[in-house]
Amino acid sequence: MLVAILVLIVSFVVFWLVFFKLKLLRLTPGWGIVFSFFVIHVMLVFVIGLRFVTPNSANATIVQRTIQLIPRLPEPTLVTAVLIEENVPVKKGQPLFQFDRRPYEYKLQQIQAQLAEARQNVLVLQADVEVATQKVAKAEVDLNYEQYQKRMFAQLVQESAVREEQLVQVDSKVNGAQATRAEAQAELERARLKYKAEIDGVNTTVANLEAQLRLAQYYLDNTTLTAPEDGLIVNLQVRPGMVSGIYRVGGIAALIVHADRYLLATYFQENLKYVRPGQPVEIALDLYPGQIFAGKVDDIWRANGVGQYLPSDEIPKYQPPPPNVPQGQYAVKIVLDDPDQSKFPIGAQGAAAIYTGGERGAWAVLRKISIRAHSWFNWFYPLNM
Repeated sequence: MLVAILVLIVSFVVFWLVFFKLKLLRLTPGWGIVFSFFVIHVMLVFVIGLRFVTPNSANATIVQRTIQLIPRLPEPTLVTAVLIEENVPVKKGQPLFQFDRRPYEYKLQQIQAQLAEARQNVLVLQADVEVATQKVAKAEVDLNYEQYQKRMFAQLVQESAVREEQLVQVDSKVNGAQATRAEAQAELERARLKYKAEIDGVNTTVANLEAQLRLAQYYLDNTTLTAPEDGLIVNLQVRPGMVSGIYRVGGIAALIVHADRYLLATYFQENLKYVRPGQPVEIALDLYPGQIFAGKVDDIWRANGVGQYLPSDEIPKYQPPPPNVPQGQYAVKIVLDDPDQSKFPIGAQGAAAIYTGGERGAWAVLRKISIRAHSWFNWFYPLNM
């Protein structure tokens, strides 16, 4: 840069001596054009240096994360109370909105009653197993008795003490007793299966109702919507009496998170050739005319939607962009050094200059003058008197 300045100084001195002081040559339009052409090319050194050594962006915006506040309820629910005020900071966990609890309390009570009944039914199933066991035991006794009768009558038939028809009658009773025992055993097995239907040692019906109870309790707890992070809500349009839920709209408000705010500035891609994380930055926010804030490069977002193609059955048409369409830019994430981050609200805009070689040197001096001029110019522009 010093060489360029010296060249300009020497050029102007020679021009003055030749055409004005010594008048060695007569100043003509041709000589004027040649000298101007030479000076313009030397001035390009300053333009290139400022663009690459101290790249500047006039499109810098304060970014704060926002959380969409969506009621986690299964059905449209009446808003009964708004527990915050607009544009007032809230703390994490602070209640924001209260929804009608009654439908969810009733549902919880209903499931609690069903669960109590299911637990009682488990005892009934246990008793059924006992009853079926006793029926099997009785069927065994009856079968043994009928089999004894059959053996006794068979002996009497051989001795011709009774008629053979009586033996047939006894044999049919044995078959009936066997069928009764088989039925009792089947009833016992069915009662055992019902009683032993478990998941992790818990009856399936009881486990199902316990899960429903936990879900009902979850929805009941969520009838009070709390702040997920420290922040504030602007444009608070929620009022008691409105109905919110999955059948109306999604989010009912947006919580602007206080933590981790940053400045996002866009730069032409070629200007980021020497930009690296950690380099110092100066920011002139339109919100504060005449003030300069310090920061550092946190990251470079090397991505642009121009390079994204969505799935489609159409073949892309590769055509040069119109000259009035700006070149695709990359964003640089910048964190501000000021400890009072509340001074930088979401959406605040301004300019940001990155010093790739530090804040010393001739290029840095020129950029510092430029960005301070931009900041002071904010006192006058835009002209909205």
